Amino acid sequence: MSFTELFTTFANNLLPILLIATAGYIVGKTFPIDSRSIGRIVFYIFSPLLVFNLLVTSDLNFIQAASTFGFTTVFIITMGLIAFLLGKIFQLERSHLLAVILTVGFGNTGNYGLPVVKYAFGDDALAVASIFFVATSVLFNTGGVIIASLGHSNLKSAILGLFKIPSLYGVALAILVKWTGFQIPIPVERTIEIAANGAVPSMIVLLGLELTKIEWSNNFRALSVGVATKLLIAPIIGLMIASMFGFQGFEKQANVIQAAMPAAVATTVVANEFRLESSLVTAIVFIGTILSPLTLTPLIVFLSR
Repeated sequence: MSFTELFTTFANNLLPILLIATAGYIVGKTFPIDSRSIGRIVFYIFSPLLVFNLLVTSDLNFIQAASTFGFTTVFIITMGLIAFLLGKIFQLERSHLLAVILTVGFGNTGNYGLPVVKYAFGDDALAVASIFFVATSVLFNTGGVIIASLGHSNLKSAILGLFKIPSLYGVALAILVKWTGFQIPIPVERTIEIAANGAVPSMIVLLGLELTKIEWSNNFRALSVGVATKLLIAPIIGLMIASMFGFQGFEKQANVIQAAMPAAVATTVVANEFRLESSLVTAIVFIGTILSPLTLTPLIVFLSR
């Protein structure tokens, strides 16, 4: 890999996304903006409509979609187990361990992963990446929310809290629409499309806003475990599992890149909602996002060959 190849790959595929996040960061530093309220808008409106739209409009066949869903599930469970083991090895406190598992398990596959895959590998790969994102959303809004809730509540309360997550209803409605062949009325279809199109830039701006609230504490050990596991171990695990599933071409490209994404900004929203070491979660997201071009750029070049 030459320096020119790496720089061009970074400039064309990652820099535009990072510039938008930087704009959000600058605005957040300049004006008193309530990012938590914006996060709730993203969490309760934009995200479920984006998930619904991706499911309804995807052209992937059932086998491809099921394979990607299976890959995502195996990958997230594997990363969660690795994070758990590393957390025990490094003797992390319970709340810190839960924060690390949450951020290591769930990557930024929407506002970061989707545009990166689109720019790097095209629309065919984007369709696969969309299924990965949907699968991540489903698992995040179930297992991820349970993990976050367990920091301050019991398992029963965490499970009951799932019914308050709009994205689950978005998935259920999308499956119903696809199964019945129901034609969505044009006004409703356009409303969903507008919201879905606004979801990604809103999430990227929210990422920048959230990064203004970094609260450094004595969590350097947990922070290091979270960032290193997500950026260094996750891509390797993604490549291994992709080989197990027999992925080739754009399927391999999309799934591995999504697996290599830094921690999701949605984890900061959920951490705030459930009071789960939000400073640690936000720091892992921040450091991971800043350092991610160092791992994503050579990975994109490698997968492009």
